[in-house]
Amino acid sequence: MTERAVGASAMTPAALVTLLGVGKSFANGVTALEGFDLDIRRGEFLALLGPSGCGKSTALRLLAGLTAPTAGEIRWNEPHHELGFVFQEPTLMPWSNVFDNVWLPLRIAGQSRAQARERIEEMLAKVGLSGFARSYPRELSGGMKMRVSIARALVTRPSVLLMDEPFAALDEITRGKLEDDLLALKAELGATVVFVTHSVYESVYLSDRIVVMAPRPGRIVAEIEAPAAPQRNEEFRLGADYAETCRRTSQALHRAMALAEDSST
Repeated sequence: MTERAVGASAMTPAALVTLLGVGKSFANGVTALEGFDLDIRRGEFLALLGPSGCGKSTALRLLAGLTAPTAGEIRWNEPHHELGFVFQEPTLMPWSNVFDNVWLPLRIAGQSRAQARERIEEMLAKVGLSGFARSYPRELSGGMKMRVSIARALVTRPSVLLMDEPFAALDEITRGKLEDDLLALKAELGATVVFVTHSVYESVYLSDRIVVMAPRPGRIVAEIEAPAAPQRNEEFRLGADYAETCRRTSQALHRAMALAEDSST
């Protein structure tokens, strides 16, 4: 387990995407990010952890190309990459059934229902929803809706999956199950995952590396390498390495929050 304060980012051969001095300011005068330097490694599970207002979601939207930086550079080292995005809310179309919600990105890409059927059915099976293709969002629990959202993001087989606090509104039991399912899907598909969270425990359980951020303006204050484990499961959660990494991550988060308080006084 390692932790280091972060200065300038040095691009490494393993970096899938590099953010160099990235800043984002809005018309209302708010600076969401400033001097943001980060390498995202190919195939890793990276968590962005920090208090509200530290620019985690802004960083995710910049990576997705949903907004442009006002300073710095985002350099993709693989010019052809497919992105999947899972928002905090499932954002399903209420008038469409599960099958058609998952079909949406393939339909936009020009695939007919018949062409997309096998891929959609395969992805619904992977997220445990094989029997719900004809169900509508109003008939699903919160956890099931999030599974549909994840299936929709993964149906294009993206090389990068961006997730913005997808489990924040779920109960602890559902959240734990979806965390395990996400890790299994990540291992099977080999995607790079960038995951925004407020939870120390979730970040340590899921991630290979945790980036701790402080706000006003948003910046990285620490990086923590999560402990290697043959399998992330209940045994891992009860282990000494997990507890120690949670402790150190919590300390880093408290330092980030103290920086936010100092900057507001």
